[in-house]
Amino acid sequence: MDLTVQLELSVDRGSPVPLYFQLSQQLESAIEHGVLTPGTLLGNEIELAARLGLSRPTVRQAIQALVDKGLLVRRRGVGTQVVHSQVKRPLELSSLYDDLEAAGQRPATKVLINTVVAASAEVAAALGAAEGSEVHRIERLRLTHGEPMAYLCNYLPPGLLDLDTDRLEATGLYRLMRAAGITLHSARQTIGARAATADEAERLGEQTGAPLLTMQRVTFDDTGRAVEFGTHTYRPSRYSFEFQLLVRS
Repeated sequence: MDLTVQLELSVDRGSPVPLYFQLSQQLESAIEHGVLTPGTLLGNEIELAARLGLSRPTVRQAIQALVDKGLLVRRRGVGTQVVHSQVKRPLELSSLYDDLEAAGQRPATKVLINTVVAASAEVAAALGAAEGSEVHRIERLRLTHGEPMAYLCNYLPPGLLDLDTDRLEATGLYRLMRAAGITLHSARQTIGARAATADEAERLGEQTGAPLLTMQRVTFDDTGRAVEFGTHTYRPSRYSFEFQLLVRS
């Protein structure tokens, strides 16, 4: 069944916005809001073009724009299929697990490392600890719809909470903190981008050298104590940060 028939798709020929872009934005919105779910097959491009009074190249360009974003994939002998929606994460103090669950992305977690290590200079400075002192290190792979989205490495002061592997795979780190009575108050965060190393590419299902989003965050509780230092990498085809900018008066 062609679910695009149920969508209220339309184009404004008097708009300066290109027709292909108008169509791709409407399809992207349907994917983001779960109207077109992962696995959904789009209908025939010729039929869609005829229904909207568009040329086939225009429809093909709209669909290709979403293929380039990683939201659709063309499968030989199958057709054009919805792969997933990109998660747009607001810049606020929230956990990736909670954001994914709120977006209907069915998050899953695989704990790769859960151990105690000696704090490096960088980790010690972030957590306000002595260099070489013990800190807890956890490394997790966060997946949605069975596909890797992010690689998360977090350091926490020892004895802060029970970091049982089964619990870490069942829920988010911030939920465990809140359940332990820790009140998260603020964070200092840095966002960047770089090329994937061979190890990172293998973990995230990307090519070596592919661009990755990066984020470092130090989180503080309501007493001003640093309770977590995280350094994370994300697949940009699956994930983006969303900013709200205000004019300073």
